[in-house]
Amino acid sequence: MRRGLLLLVAVAAAACGVRREGPPRIPPKTVVLTFDDAVRNHLTFVAPLLERLGFSATFFVTAHWMADQEHYLSFEEVAELHRRGFEIGNHTWSHGGYHRPEAARHLADDTARVDYQLGFFGVPRPTSFAWPGDVFGPESLVELRRLGYRFARRGRSPKAPPAGNHSGPLYDPRRNDPLLVPSTLIVKAGSTLSDFAAAASRAIRGRAVIFQFHGVPDPANPDVSTDPEDFRRFMTYLKEHGYRGIALRDLEPYVDRTHLPRDPLARVRWPPEN
Repeated sequence: MRRGLLLLVAVAAAACGVRREGPPRIPPKTVVLTFDDAVRNHLTFVAPLLERLGFSATFFVTAHWMADQEHYLSFEEVAELHRRGFEIGNHTWSHGGYHRPEAARHLADDTARVDYQLGFFGVPRPTSFAWPGDVFGPESLVELRRLGYRFARRGRSPKAPPAGNHSGPLYDPRRNDPLLVPSTLIVKAGSTLSDFAAAASRAIRGRAVIFQFHGVPDPANPDVSTDPEDFRRFMTYLKEHGYRGIALRDLEPYVDRTHLPRDPLARVRWPPEN
């Protein structure tokens, strides 16, 4: 009788989409540190500071600005970040937008060119991706999944909070497609320690805060540039308040790949076409 009752409960739970077992929940105070565009100071300033504090990070690489060797890394120099234990992610060769349907057919080539150059210098094929310009579309999402990526980071929008609220969505592996991981805070030139701390404070059990940085500072994109002393204050705050700074790939243990969530944004084109 008891065995039959347990079986009945299990069947009912399965019918309701409830699983008795699953991956562990993301621990509280988990923040993911991501850096875009292969800016030179990622190697000369950011990485050494993260190493001293015991943090990991993902560096998303594009070739778009690499001709400027004064301010941007070469692929050989990116390989040094890999050798030092950081994750290298793919940000496409061209840094073009992948929200339009016709763009999806170019995604395989645009990522493969980056993979080839990384591989030439001993960097494994990336499993994490960052949507260039934080734009995305359903056709490219399908292609990205076909290419075998495990994670992809988008921006805050759509469904960002009202203007004036600097902190956006959290990543919840039970709700968000791992190829549409939202940026909680895109750190910009005017971001303050108060903004940063407010975003970090939302890293509760089961949900991670995703920080999106660019250059520290950023020569090509001054609106998303971070002052080095501000960055030092941000990272010191995380360390002193017991946060765990990880790379995007380090979220893998918390994702149930056999039952991925039905993220409504998987059908969304952002930004929408007029």
